[in-house]
Amino acid sequence: MKRQRRASGDRLGQRRVLTRIVVWWSAFTAATAAAANFAQLILTQLLFGAGEAGAYPNASGVIARWFPTSERARAQGAVWAASRVGGALSPLLVVPLLRAIGWRGMFCVFASLALLWAWLWRPWFHDRPGDQPGISAAELAEIGPASPQTHAGGVWSGLLHSRQTWLLMAMYWCYVWGSWFYFSWFPTFLVRGAGFTEKQMGLLSALPFLLGCGGNLAGGVLSDRLLVMILSPLGFGVLDLMLPAAWSLCLDLGRAHAGVLTATMNTAGLAGGFVCTVLFGYLVRATGGYRAPLCLVAAMVMLSAILFALIDPRRPVWKEPEVH
Repeated sequence: MKRQRRASGDRLGQRRVLTRIVVWWSAFTAATAAAANFAQLILTQLLFGAGEAGAYPNASGVIARWFPTSERARAQGAVWAASRVGGALSPLLVVPLLRAIGWRGMFCVFASLALLWAWLWRPWFHDRPGDQPGISAAELAEIGPASPQTHAGGVWSGLLHSRQTWLLMAMYWCYVWGSWFYFSWFPTFLVRGAGFTEKQMGLLSALPFLLGCGGNLAGGVLSDRLLVMILSPLGFGVLDLMLPAAWSLCLDLGRAHAGVLTATMNTAGLAGGFVCTVLFGYLVRATGGYRAPLCLVAAMVMLSAILFALIDPRRPVWKEPEVH
C-alpha cells in the first residue's frame, strides 16, 4: 500500500520542524531590517509569514504527543496565553526599543533572541516522551500511548472529504474576524473611533491581550469612555475562551495527523483574518464610522459559534488505523 504523506511535523518530528521555523523566522526578521525599499519589504514579509505559519500546528503536534487527552485543552490554553503575553508586551517594549536603537536595530534584537531560543531548545526537547531525559515511568503511563497512524485513502483525500474538516475551517474562518480586529484595527479604533489619545492608546491596546491570557488590568478613570475601556478588553478575553477548545478539538479530530488538521484550520483562519483586515478598512471609509464594521465582526463571531456547535468531536476525520 502506498505510504501517505503527512504534515512536516507529523512526518519529520516537531523538534526538527519547530527549530527550522524559528531559524527561518529569525532570518527574515533580520532581512526585514535590511530591506532597502518597499518591494523588498513586501517580499521579506511574505516569506516571513510562509515560514512561520507552521508554528502553532506543530505546537499542537507536541501537545498531542506529550499530554493526556484530559489535559490537552489546558495545554493549548497555556500556549495561547503565552502568545497573548507577547501581544501585551509588544506595545510596551517596541516603542522604547524604537527610540533607543531604531526600527532596524529592533528587528535585529528580535532575530538574535529567536536564534538563542532555538540553540537552547533543540538539544533539550525530544519528540517522543520516552526519549526525554528525566521522565519517569509514571509520567509516561499518564501521557498514554501515541495515536495510531491512519492510512486509508491518504491523508489529503480523507481531509477534504470530511464534513468535520469543512465545518472546522468555516468555523475558524469566521472566528478570526474577532481576533484580527484586535490585531489590526483596535489601536486605530481607540484613537479615531473612541476618542483616546495616542499616549493612552499604547496601554489600552495591550489590555485585551493581558485579559486574553487570563489577567485583568483594572480600569482607570471613570468617564464617558469607560464602556469602551471595559468592553473592548473583555471582548477579546471572552473570545479567547474558545481558542484552546478549537485547537484541542483538532487533536481529537486529527489524532495522529493533528498537525495536518490544525494547519488546515489555521490556513482558513489566516485567510479570514486577511479578509477581515482589508474589508474592515473599506467599510470604515464607506460608512464614515466603526459601527457597521464592528457589527459585521460580531456577526462573524456569532456564526463561528453556531458552526462550532455543529462539529462532533467524537467523529475523527481519519478513522482507520494504518495497515502494516
